[in-house]
Amino acid sequence: MPTPLHLYTDFVCPFCFIAESSTVPRLLRELDLSLDWRGFELHPSTPPGGKPLAALFPGVDLASLHERTRQFAARFGVTGYQPPNFLNNTRRALAIAELARDRGVLDPFRKAAFDSHWRQGKNLELDADLRELAASVKLDPDEAIAAADAPSFLARVDAKQADARAEGVRGIPTFIFGDQTVVVGCQPYEALEAAALQAGAQRR
Repeated sequence: MPTPLHLYTDFVCPFCFIAESSTVPRLLRELDLSLDWRGFELHPSTPPGGKPLAALFPGVDLASLHERTRQFAARFGVTGYQPPNFLNNTRRALAIAELARDRGVLDPFRKAAFDSHWRQGKNLELDADLRELAASVKLDPDEAIAAADAPSFLARVDAKQADARAEGVRGIPTFIFGDQTVVVGCQPYEALEAAALQAGAQRR
């Protein structure tokens, strides 16, 4: 039986993007894991419409910050992207992810959402960009936009956030293997593999 992996990430989190582009797919290829992805708002206080990163990190040299992030990402083999200087509110995109879960396309939606934000410079709050994102994974764009603002889907986003807080999740990415083996942060593959094996995962 596959070992459960509960994974908490958000589309605008740079270290989630790095992990989801490198260690996460490798874990799923090489170990017998059952992924349960749970969207977690990195900055839930971000207002609708987002805000400049300069407001989130006052006084920080963003160019230097981005360069350090790119250097870190390169150690995981993740290159060819441009960190944005603006932070989107991801609540609507996470609601559409719940629709994608229902339609059986959550995995491709997650990948497309990360690529949309980090590699294509799209705005994960704008209807036009969300429609394009939805269509790329064969979701009906009209249904996706409706889901983005539907109380039922937004309630699911909130419930996952509350469950995460109850489980002690404070930072992302967070990996929970099995019942209680927890790894926080964008860690080397070897650390994640060791945690998974400790939780009982088998190599494929």
